[in-house]
Amino acid sequence: MSNEAKIDELKLRLNTFMTKVDELDPEKTSVEDVDRLIKMLEDLEERF
Repeated sequence: MSNEAKIDELKLRLNTFMTKVDELDPEKTSVEDVDRLIKMLEDLEERF
């Protein structure tokens, strides 16, 4: 995979992550929801 493709994929994943964060309702967010978000960041860190 080229560097440009990696950057495009990273942008897409970060955008997906930010969308999920923006959609969270603090009153209804569970610990499991936060754990899933942390896992998404860990996956990004490992991959890139």
